[in-house]
Amino acid sequence: MSDSKDQSADATGTPTSSSATLHRWEEMPREVVTPQIGRRIVTGQKVMLTQVYLDKGSVVPRHAHENEQITWILKGALRFTLGADGDREVIVRAGDVLHIPAHLPHEAEALEDTLDVDVFAPPRADWLDGTDAYFHDEPSGK
Repeated sequence: MSDSKDQSADATGTPTSSSATLHRWEEMPREVVTPQIGRRIVTGQKVMLTQVYLDKGSVVPRHAHENEQITWILKGALRFTLGADGDREVIVRAGDVLHIPAHLPHEAEALEDTLDVDVFAPPRADWLDGTDAYFHDEPSGK
């Protein structure tokens, strides 16, 4: 198994070789998305794995994407508002896993300091190329 430093990648960080890559979360820098939200990203050609750190009260604004998403809460709790009208609410706590189909509008609020693992297929191109402005911008009225 090769270390991640030996892995060749394209401009978005997607691996370009067929060798296995070892990543160590604690050695990876934590990207500051907002003052209350941070993340670490590991990406392959067809899947992306992320650690997302959310301070209590932080909000991931309502959005939708072409990517299928699986969210696994390791610590804390998130309140998701789901659906075109935002009429479904789900609280996901430590140990819970939520599957969000592609194109389903959703928003998340951290009810506690939270660490979640998100899996996306295909990888989130907007996270890799920095065009995820919805995530960085403050929601209106908040």
